[in-house]
Amino acid sequence: MTHDHDLVLRPTEAQKAAALAPPPGRTGGDLVVETLRSLGATTVFGLPGQHALGLFDAVGRSDLRLIGLRTENNAGFAADAYGRLTGEAVPLLLSTGPGALMALPALAEAAAASAPVLAISSQVPTPGLGGGRRGHLHELRDQSASFRDVVKSVHIARTPSQVPSVIAEAWESALSAPHGPVWVEIPEDVLRAETLIPQVTGMDATPHELAPRPELTALAAHWLENAERPVIIAGGGVIRSDAAGKLKQLAERLNAPVVTTFGGKGAFPWTHPLSLQSWLEDRHMTDFLEDADVLLVVGSGLGELSSNYHTFFPEGRVVQIEADLGKLESNHAGLGIHADARLALQALLETVAEREDPSAPERVRLLLADIAARLSAQDVGLEQELLASIRAALPPRSPSFWDMTMLSYWAWSAFDAKHPNTMHSAQGAGGLGYAFPAALGACAAEPGTPVLAVSGDGGAMYSIADLATAKQHELDVTWLIVDDGGYGILREYGCTTGTELTRPDFAALAAAFDVPSATTTPDTLRTDLAKALKTPGPSVLVLPATLRMFEPTHV
Repeated sequence: MTHDHDLVLRPTEAQKAAALAPPPGRTGGDLVVETLRSLGATTVFGLPGQHALGLFDAVGRSDLRLIGLRTENNAGFAADAYGRLTGEAVPLLLSTGPGALMALPALAEAAAASAPVLAISSQVPTPGLGGGRRGHLHELRDQSASFRDVVKSVHIARTPSQVPSVIAEAWESALSAPHGPVWVEIPEDVLRAETLIPQVTGMDATPHELAPRPELTALAAHWLENAERPVIIAGGGVIRSDAAGKLKQLAERLNAPVVTTFGGKGAFPWTHPLSLQSWLEDRHMTDFLEDADVLLVVGSGLGELSSNYHTFFPEGRVVQIEADLGKLESNHAGLGIHADARLALQALLETVAEREDPSAPERVRLLLADIAARLSAQDVGLEQELLASIRAALPPRSPSFWDMTMLSYWAWSAFDAKHPNTMHSAQGAGGLGYAFPAALGACAAEPGTPVLAVSGDGGAMYSIADLATAKQHELDVTWLIVDDGGYGILREYGCTTGTELTRPDFAALAAAFDVPSATTTPDTLRTDLAKALKTPGPSVLVLPATLRMFEPTHV
């Protein structure tokens, strides 16, 4: 029998010595930093504000690397990308009130994309909490309420003793499946006050694994191995759980075609004989998926973009593997398996028998041929040429980040990501201004690897200030700005009000930040982009071009 006292962790001699002789002048801010370092954090994003100075001073006394962007929202996008690429919880340090609220759109994107961002915000001093009447600068009546419906969980520390446990609890929440952003709030006086609490050295915040129930995977395996036309939809959950290899094994064992969602780009090899690629906004693809007698959905909630704008109605059985409990059967009834994608795919691999179907690759080939024929009948050669040029210039393992712009809408369907976790966009929440600051976060996560950001001129204006960040840290990012003089995708929707924009000379503006820049053309894009990506540090390429979307295929 195991008794509770058998589980007590005894301090090491080094921990005893540190506890008895802590460095002088430590504050609540140091408790935050020590906890983050103990949990494994090496890099933080954010920018200081009055109530958060105790926290930022502590960062300055530590070996944490601070990447300070010029707006809180952009800092949130950078943290989001760092978390997507590394799978680590990423601290985002914010000040009170307006500074905190500025990060809301970025946290909404992190929530939609399941990025593990650990937002740590200051708060007004403890005596001013709750009433909203003391007149503190930045005061909100209930600051955490503004974030509660956006983030995965909210954690509040009101005393120094609470700080390490609260941060560890938030860290575990951010990294437990499904990943997601979390909110931590600490008052200014707690961050500034000196503390006698020993240095934090023994934190543990191991995330819980979410394993599937065996009776569910047994039934799913039975359906799949006996199906006549099984098909797999692979979503972002496959990427986040590092399960692309297991997905490929299962697809090959079942001889099941695989289509990846826009959030799951790279989860399955683009040129594989069973690859349906990502043409989800095409009625040929929708019909093919509807015709499946067993549809295995892995790591996707089949939301608006993944269901061809909710025009997809499966006719066969649906098996849905999803770590987010709220997404199980939220759009289509079926056998819902609440589990991490990697663990569920492993359980299926251990259970399912091999299924012979020599016709599957030919059915895939014919479907892709139908899609290609439809595109060839439209005047969209320029758009396809641009994507081909970008793909040729971009190293296969270089991350790319795409804003909500015309070329990104094309890339969701038509761009070969080459490898898992290398192509990311803001299609989770759909806000503008994601690509460039996210690319800066990727540069911090993978130093020495060239990173590409793609924006339109409208979205680019959200991020101009962080050309200074790119230059300050000499981040290896190339920013491609497709300049069509307005919000091109909204024009495609037929809107003529507010969509024409006055904009700067982007190349000259970049030069003002001492960032190398050039204007390119469709004919020279491949060469110019390859050169920029090979040049260390930040660079900007401006492509004047008016693009159009392929015709709607969901009606």
